[in-house]
Amino acid sequence: MKLNWEQFVGKTLNITMHENYGLVNESSTNSAVYEIVFKSGTLQGAYDDGLLLLTERESEKITIFVPYGSIKCVEIFNF
Repeated sequence: MKLNWEQFVGKTLNITMHENYGLVNESSTNSAVYEIVFKSGTLQGAYDDGLLLLTERESEKITIFVPYGSIKCVEIFNF
């Protein structure tokens, strides 16, 4: 299924990334630890290979590019 992301431009997205996106190695147990990573922001644009979000952290505007292949789930607010 292909989703037309353009219809959500200006909406707030909360993106859950794939667990292995934040894979790290725990040195004390020598085993893999999977971190669930979230990205949130207002959708600014949808491109062939991912989504561009705008968010604010510590009074500074930040753009975040999220490749489609790293997205596990998306919550859409103000829909």
